[in-house]
Amino acid sequence: MIEVDEIDRKILRALVRDASKSSKSLGEELGLSQPAVWRRIKRLKDNGAIVGRRLRLDREKLGLGVMVFLGVKLAAKGRVSLEDFERAVSAIPEVVSVEHVLGLYDYRLKVVARDIPDFERVLRRRIMTLPGAGQVEANVLLSEEYRYGPL
Repeated sequence: MIEVDEIDRKILRALVRDASKSSKSLGEELGLSQPAVWRRIKRLKDNGAIVGRRLRLDREKLGLGVMVFLGVKLAAKGRVSLEDFERAVSAIPEVVSVEHVLGLYDYRLKVVARDIPDFERVLRRRIMTLPGAGQVEANVLLSEEYRYGPL
């Protein structure tokens, strides 16, 4: 675990909001010099606290108006390996996230689709035909509020 002080937290909060900010603009925003910000960011990267940059897309503007959280329980855990299921489900382009979870379901998938009929097609033709796919529960996202991390 890396030690993170209040200045590091401010830098991380600012980068979570906009990862494209330069160390110069971060320095101006936080009252620090550009080299000081750069050194802190480099230390955070070198120690694994920052592991990359992400781009957030507006899925609705890209024609993907439906997001569904899908709980999947494997039908025959002993006959199908988790790796086989994960590999197969990860190959479906509409599945944007695969999480192996503890609880009622074995996996939690995040699936995007143009609309409900498109989601139904993905569910019936792709997800339900996967090796070991058993019981599923779908939760359609109604609205979302983006929060900028736990810091």
